[in-house]
Amino acid sequence: MYEITVHKTFSAAHTLDIGSEHEALHGHNFKVEATVASEELNADGLVLDFRVLKQWVNKILEDLDHTFLNDRSPFRDISPTSEHIARFIYDRLERDAAPLGLQVSRVAVWESEGSKATYMKNCLVP
Repeated sequence: MYEITVHKTFSAAHTLDIGSEHEALHGHNFKVEATVASEELNADGLVLDFRVLKQWVNKILEDLDHTFLNDRSPFRDISPTSEHIARFIYDRLERDAAPLGLQVSRVAVWESEGSKATYMKNCLVP
């Protein structure tokens, strides 16, 4: 299995309800790691041109950058946690990757230097 990964960033604000606590409005400079995979390489010897993966991720992040996430779809209905943001990006990225026979391996969202959430489909955790 071959994988390629790109890193991109976006800035956004959100509020979260965690347990009985309501966090005040705050923002993050989020870092996103998006990884796609393929069993085979294309005719050029690539999983995918990095520029294409960057374009796909940029298009997704344009909808989130410099916004109040709680007002964006789908976060009006679910809390804009890093976990949910990772799933949102994964699902959108999958729409671009699947027609080319590629699978999205994982999407990780860092909300700070030491805090990361990752979404992977069909991952068995021991």
